[in-house]
Amino acid sequence: MAWFFRCTIGSLISSSISPILDDWVPKIDIEFDSRDQAWKFWVEYGGKMGFGVRKDYSNKSRKDEIVTFEKFVCNKEGFREIDKRDHLSKAPRAETRTGCLVGMKIIFDRKKYKYHLSDFNGEHNHDLHAPICVHLLRSQRNIIESQAIEVDLAYDVGLTQKKAFDLFGVKSGGREHVGFLPLDQKNYLRTKRERGLQFGEVGSLLMSFKNQASQDPSFFNAFQLDNEEQITNIFWADGRMRMDYELFGYIVTFDTTFATNKDHRPLGVFIGFNHYTEQVIFGASLLYDETQASFDWVFNTFLEAHKFKKPITLFNDQDIAMGNAVRVVMPELQYCRPVVKAKAES
Repeated sequence: MAWFFRCTIGSLISSSISPILDDWVPKIDIEFDSRDQAWKFWVEYGGKMGFGVRKDYSNKSRKDEIVTFEKFVCNKEGFREIDKRDHLSKAPRAETRTGCLVGMKIIFDRKKYKYHLSDFNGEHNHDLHAPICVHLLRSQRNIIESQAIEVDLAYDVGLTQKKAFDLFGVKSGGREHVGFLPLDQKNYLRTKRERGLQFGEVGSLLMSFKNQASQDPSFFNAFQLDNEEQITNIFWADGRMRMDYELFGYIVTFDTTFATNKDHRPLGVFIGFNHYTEQVIFGASLLYDETQASFDWVFNTFLEAHKFKKPITLFNDQDIAMGNAVRVVMPELQYCRPVVKAKAES
């Protein structure tokens, strides 16, 4: 709430201040080596003045594909087009544009092979943001390469996103000097994770699931996400497994002790017997850990995959967390642990 009052009061003060002539103020015929340089200049000007910026439109030459004209504007320029679906929305988006005419136009000079500022309007029809709030504007938020490395390092050593951002704030002399928000940090990690999933081990597994589902309409798979939207637990059962469980799913064994992958994530398998006393598989899961929370999710997902049909008896290894999960998810189940005989004393 304190931030809101400071931003509101500051915006009223800022709107009455006229820009002092300086190198960062747009002037007619200023030259830029590239469009990117001109855009950075406009972003810097918007940050110093206290308004958000965006690109409006550009023209490209059909002859050589060079952009010959581009216009940068205030983010409140124009008005949003009327959405015919707004009356169907319970909470339609508020109008944020005011028809502000502030903008800067650049034109390409083929003789100098540079862009020059051809037109500028600096009169806003809305309040500007106070300097203390400028870092909240979308156009002023950016994770640069060096910061991306620090975000990755913090994630690799196990810091939560909140603790990592607090650390960045201390290092930068305040959260307002970090250059991005916790939301930007979260989006960066999510985007990186999604790119990794496209080609990583988990991505290959999910792609395999997708291919199986296209060939087997009865194929079932599910995965659980943590609070940072990382995949933790995975479960799958193909059509044959689900059919076998429908016929023989009275006595089930669930074991996680016989196999782990290189990341030491337990592989849990639901096993039973058919009418030939042959082993059949009812489902499999790749777990993040062997805690009760993981087992709770696996057992609930297992029942979901099999239309919530519960077995009569379930055997498992002597894992306390697993036993507690069975009692929570299937309290009426006949739950058994294998008997381990003590070695005879020599």
